[in-house]
Amino acid sequence: MQRAGKGKTPRKPGPKKASNIEKDPVGVYCRIRPLGTEDKECCIEMISSSTIQLHAPDGLKANRNGEYKETQYSFKKVFGINTTQMELFEDVAKPLVKDLIHCKNGLLFTYGVTGSGKTFTMTGSPGEGGLLPRSLDMLFNSIGPFQAKRYVLKPDDKNGIEIQGQVDALLERQKRDSQQSVPKTPSSRQKADPEFADMISPEEACRSESVDEDCSYSVFVSYIEIYNNYIYDLLEDAPFDPIRQKPPQSKILREDQNHNMYVAGCTEVEVKSTEEAFEIFWKGQKKRRIANTQLNRESSRSHSVFTVKLAQAPLDADGDHILQDKSQVNVSQLCLVDLAGSERTSRTRAEGSRLREAGNINQSLMTLRTCMEVLRENQMCGTNKMVPYRDSKVTHLFKNYFDGEGKVRMIVCVNPKADDYEETMLVMRFAEMTQEVEVARPVDRPIYSLPAGRRHRNQAFKNELSSRLQERGGPSNADDPDLMNQLIESLPALPPCELVDPADDQTLPRLIEVLERRHRIRQMMTEQFNQTANSLKSMLQQFDSQLSAKDSFLHDQQSKLADKDKVIVNQKTEIERLEKKSKTLEYKIDILQKTTGMYEQDKRSLQQELETREQRLQKELSERRRMEQRMQGVVTDTRLKWEKECDRRVNAKQLEMQNKLWVKDEKLKQLKAIVTESSSSSGGCPTERPEKPERPSRERDRYIAQKRSASPSPIPGNVFKTRGGGQAVQFTDIETLTQECPTAPSRKRRSGSAEGPAQIEDIENRAPAAGASTSHVYQKRRKP
Repeated sequence: MQRAGKGKTPRKPGPKKASNIEKDPVGVYCRIRPLGTEDKECCIEMISSSTIQLHAPDGLKANRNGEYKETQYSFKKVFGINTTQMELFEDVAKPLVKDLIHCKNGLLFTYGVTGSGKTFTMTGSPGEGGLLPRSLDMLFNSIGPFQAKRYVLKPDDKNGIEIQGQVDALLERQKRDSQQSVPKTPSSRQKADPEFADMISPEEACRSESVDEDCSYSVFVSYIEIYNNYIYDLLEDAPFDPIRQKPPQSKILREDQNHNMYVAGCTEVEVKSTEEAFEIFWKGQKKRRIANTQLNRESSRSHSVFTVKLAQAPLDADGDHILQDKSQVNVSQLCLVDLAGSERTSRTRAEGSRLREAGNINQSLMTLRTCMEVLRENQMCGTNKMVPYRDSKVTHLFKNYFDGEGKVRMIVCVNPKADDYEETMLVMRFAEMTQEVEVARPVDRPIYSLPAGRRHRNQAFKNELSSRLQERGGPSNADDPDLMNQLIESLPALPPCELVDPADDQTLPRLIEVLERRHRIRQMMTEQFNQTANSLKSMLQQFDSQLSAKDSFLHDQQSKLADKDKVIVNQKTEIERLEKKSKTLEYKIDILQKTTGMYEQDKRSLQQELETREQRLQKELSERRRMEQRMQGVVTDTRLKWEKECDRRVNAKQLEMQNKLWVKDEKLKQLKAIVTESSSSSGGCPTERPEKPERPSRERDRYIAQKRSASPSPIPGNVFKTRGGGQAVQFTDIETLTQECPTAPSRKRRSGSAEGPAQIEDIENRAPAAGASTSHVYQKRRKP
């Protein structure tokens, strides 16, 4: 967000890029550092030249599912512990130096945890020079004979190059020579700077053969560091103040007219040799911030950027001087970045300023990771999200490279010790994601339309002129003043003459004759020189026509070779893509096979569980059937029981009603007998009093009950246990036993007799007892 009080210059719209631009993925390489003597457990294994495998250490082998987890990561190439610095340079940095000579930008940075060997990979040590000194050596070995004089090409402080005349360049060189101070004698306490001769042996020197000889080259180097998200110039000569030392001033980033980012006010030093460039680098290296931590004795506390800028200007038509046209100057640069290592404060135990440095380092690396993620999402999903380059100075400085202004290469340095396993896992994930980011392929820049071979023809002319002068016995260098002296001495000598009289007729004619002779000799020499020059021009024209024909033929062959090289490169790219796709498919097939095995195992377990449940269900169904049959039997028995109980109750009720009816009948009969007796007594006929009906005897009932209790089988009923511990009989057959009393003689009594009411009351009181014992009910169960 912009602050309300400050305005901001609107960004100029950049040139629109064609949608059909060819893109290349970011080249990611991996280098494995040898295991230290104090480290015993290794967590990285190199499987092939492009694949490594991470093994979890013993303390972290179980993941969330409790299984052993091993992960594999693929790179463009993996360099093992036995890889030399020369082999690493041949595969990674050498193509970038060739592109630098062909006006193409390049970015190479090392990435990894602290103590993984990033600084050693970039700088190296005596006897094992790193990528930076080898890149400088190859550059100067290639353009050495074609370098322009110092200060002819000069930076314009706006990320561009301006051309100076020969006189201005000479004056500036003289001024520089006069201002050079006497070098100080190094103190015995200070460590001597390593020399370039100690870094690379002469046998390992290399060069590029495809250099344009019709151009003059100048090399400029700059060295900055990004410390706590501030940019500092490591080559800046701060004024010496013995009283109060001034802290270095931070620099700002700006955008040039071509929308490229650069560090404003940064010192750019023109160098003419590898030794001079390496000396400048080491001068800035001594100012870089390093510190001692728990994990690294010399831990880099800042990101360093060493930039090699190459300016090439074409020669004029004569091939002798630089073409004075600023628009024809091409500038390319190679940035060699040594990123500070990510670290965990729980392991480094950093405090104070070290803790702040670690936080800024991790924050800048996290911003780099975020930018890569957004770039990958925009390219894969077709979105147009804003990439947060401005969140960090590192990403803001190199945004042009990711937007297609040059090739990007990254070397992931890893330490195989088990203590760095978790940090190494995060680095591997970032490297895997970075390989999916594609950067637009830089195109060749048109330089000029002048004929090729100008420097060669100019040198051939000078050589031919020197040889011709040598044939004539003169010096090979026409500009030598001794040559003029010899030419003057070869002319006729002037006679000694002293004019004392203007009318002297002897001295003047003799002098005129000598001068005329010298004039004729000079004319003859001039004619001979013109003839020689014309013949030389004709020869040069003939050579030029032959050279043009050869150049055209060579150009045709080079174009064909370039086409074939493009085809080969495309085929290699396609092969690499197919190999990567094949590896991805193999990995997916492996995952699918594992998933299929898991599904099959789940299917078998589910089938077994289904069979178990089916068996359980069948068992439950059989149990249910048995329970239903049992319940049906119980229900049937209960129904029969209640039917019998109902029959018994009905029969008992029926018997009770019959007993009541009998009692009423008995009462009626007794009443009738009394009435009859009273009527007969009133008539005077004595009658006997009717006998009292006898109560039916229970002897038979007791006999039947005893018999049935002795032998329960013939008893027509069921025997049940009572609550009190006794037994009860439920009869299943009904049998009525009736005992009637004999007919008593009727006695005639008078109706007004006093005995009548008393007898009637006596009958009513005795009748129920007699009726209750006169009938018995039997129920007999017969089986069908």
